[in-house]
Amino acid sequence: MEIKELTRAEEQLMQILWQLQKGFVKDIIEELPEPKPAYNTVSTIIRILETKGFVDHIAFGKTHEYFPIISKEDYQNFATDKLMSGYFDNSVQHMFSYFVKKEKIDLNEADEIMKLIEKLKNK
Repeated sequence: MEIKELTRAEEQLMQILWQLQKGFVKDIIEELPEPKPAYNTVSTIIRILETKGFVDHIAFGKTHEYFPIISKEDYQNFATDKLMSGYFDNSVQHMFSYFVKKEKIDLNEADEIMKLIEKLKNK
């Protein structure tokens, strides 16, 4: 199944569903920051996510309990691949140097990355 890109609002709701693992629209709204969107707004976005193949539901009378059918890890892989190919020529080196130049990586993080590299070398 092909994963589609999510809008910011869709991704925000998916983050909540991945955390909750399942929930009704009211459960999702409870997790959203203030000002909370209208029930109908969240319900519409959830139905869009269902159409895109990210979410499914179980019906309980007139209400639905939603759950993710694409894992956070699968979407993370999709988004990372898109970022790498679209902005860094599929080069981890280009991406890493970008974050270093923008000072988005501190010395502790760089040290952890170096430890991971050493681990990979020793395999």
